[in-house]
Amino acid sequence: MKVYLFKVKLYHNKRIWRTIAIKENQTLADFHDVIFEAFDRYDAHLYSFYLTDGSKRRDRFRNCPEFTDPINIQEKRKMGFGRIPENAEKTAVRDLNLSIKDKFEYLFDFGDNWLHEIVLEKIEGVNPKTTYPSIIKKNGDSPDQYPDYDDEEF
Repeated sequence: MKVYLFKVKLYHNKRIWRTIAIKENQTLADFHDVIFEAFDRYDAHLYSFYLTDGSKRRDRFRNCPEFTDPINIQEKRKMGFGRIPENAEKTAVRDLNLSIKDKFEYLFDFGDNWLHEIVLEKIEGVNPKTTYPSIIKKNGDSPDQYPDYDDEEF
């Protein structure tokens, strides 16, 4: 059994990041759950993982593989979307066929658009003393899930 170590960075403030360890057979839904915890979120929302090409182009999400919350799949079917994403609850981390330094993106909350860059840093063996998935390291304070915009001056 292998363990994947990922660095998960906030896209718009990459100084805020978390290192997360997850077993190869755990799902992207499990990965979402630990990212949710790692960034101190408290209000659940839909999410998707995107295997983008690593560019900064705005259209990079258009045709890339997407793995999403099952509720999002149901909504897209109801609305008649042509391309239906893969189910994150049925996709194991190893199914992404990643190599060290590969990058992809994670979007939490389709309204507030919490975008994250994820980089595979290392693949190692299981530590029997560790429960997976696990938050290994944190850098920077988590921003509020819902910033108080009333306090800001415009």
